[in-house]
Amino acid sequence: MAPIAVAIASTLPVAVQAQDSVEERLSALEAQLAEVEPKATGEEGFSFNTYARSGLLLNEDLKSAPGGPYLTPAGSVGGAVGRLGNEPDTYLEAILNYRQKADNGTKSLYRLMIADSTTSSNDWTANDGAVNVRQAYVEFSELAGFRGIVRNATIWAGKRFDRDNFDIHWLDSDFVFLAGTGAGIYDVQFGSDLSSNFSVYGRSFIDFPSDPDSSDGTSKTDNIILTANNYFGPVQLMINGMTAADNDERIVAGNTDAADSGIHTMLAYHGDSFFGLSDGNFKVAVLHGSGLGAEVKNIGADGNLHEDAVSTRFGAYGTTYLGDHWRLAPAILAETSKDRYIKGDDYQWLTLNARLAHEIAANFEMQYEASWQTMDIDPRGYQGRSEVDGEYSRLTIAPTFKPQVGGFWNRPEIRVFASYSSWDDELDAYAVGDSLGEDSDFASDQWTFGAQMEVWF
Repeated sequence: MAPIAVAIASTLPVAVQAQDSVEERLSALEAQLAEVEPKATGEEGFSFNTYARSGLLLNEDLKSAPGGPYLTPAGSVGGAVGRLGNEPDTYLEAILNYRQKADNGTKSLYRLMIADSTTSSNDWTANDGAVNVRQAYVEFSELAGFRGIVRNATIWAGKRFDRDNFDIHWLDSDFVFLAGTGAGIYDVQFGSDLSSNFSVYGRSFIDFPSDPDSSDGTSKTDNIILTANNYFGPVQLMINGMTAADNDERIVAGNTDAADSGIHTMLAYHGDSFFGLSDGNFKVAVLHGSGLGAEVKNIGADGNLHEDAVSTRFGAYGTTYLGDHWRLAPAILAETSKDRYIKGDDYQWLTLNARLAHEIAANFEMQYEASWQTMDIDPRGYQGRSEVDGEYSRLTIAPTFKPQVGGFWNRPEIRVFASYSSWDDELDAYAVGDSLGEDSDFASDQWTFGAQMEVWF
């Protein structure tokens, strides 16, 4: 038996070596998987996002029809009327992201967004488009060295849209849009239900006519926006202060009373039901601003505002299912603004909008949208505009195809549509060359037709 025992013993090192070899290969494989998994889940490496829409909008004479959510006189000051069956443009955003994670756990994100917009139907639109870098910034999160109230904070710098902007998609109108070039910190945690974001943004106003005694008769300035965006559970309180040195030298309609500072505030509530009535969600906000803050949606973007300008806006929307296959999204948006560009001017408008969808089959639904807007606008001759008081209404029917129906935010989708638009003739006199102008091919009580795709991911 001794020789057998010796033979068995002599084989043990080989078995142990084989086992070690397997363990080494498994360890190497696990290491490779550990490197691949973050990239597969999007935690590291490149990723791509987009928003895009493109379609054809024709009138009853088969001519290209003007359109867009801001085609009415109220649209000149942000009064949107709804987008379904009302968009003649091609607009796209191509968003490139690169994510990394350091050995200490800190995460970084570099984002580049390229956008283009055109109303041409041609395949080559280099001379008509408006290609633009809309975002280019770096963001750090889960910073290993941060402690206390900034333990979960995120810091950023560059050119960007603010992370916490939000909108009414069916109107194509932001509640609030903060963007520019600057730096900031998100999610400073003061308590379990209390956090704040702080930022500084710069926005450049274009060259403008100013004091003729200046060297070339023009000036330019930057608007600096300081933001504190505070969250108390579902309640949001946003405060913006801004200053634009020398902007008071700007000449607006012959006056040198342009604002060089301003205040903007927003109180919002983000609900997790349909106004407490059913499942769904809703958002509601009241915005108020003065001086440079009187442009309450695009914060700090308008250098022509009068030093006494005051604006107040209210917005609300919700989404819910009325039954197993019917979904509803109503919205309201209204604003009053005085002394906006010229002392004594007055802008009043109200929009009611609703989108209804009937999910009929796995890949098909019928969408309907109704919009009504009333306005009373006295621009006091600003930019040659006339006083108008009237109403606009539109109804759209849109058979829609998509990979899978269900939910308010499923895209992509392809839709064909027919829209009927009507408005008071008085609105035609607001401005020369606008969509509803007397020289436009687009007349009241008219049908428009078309097709459109929309995608985001």
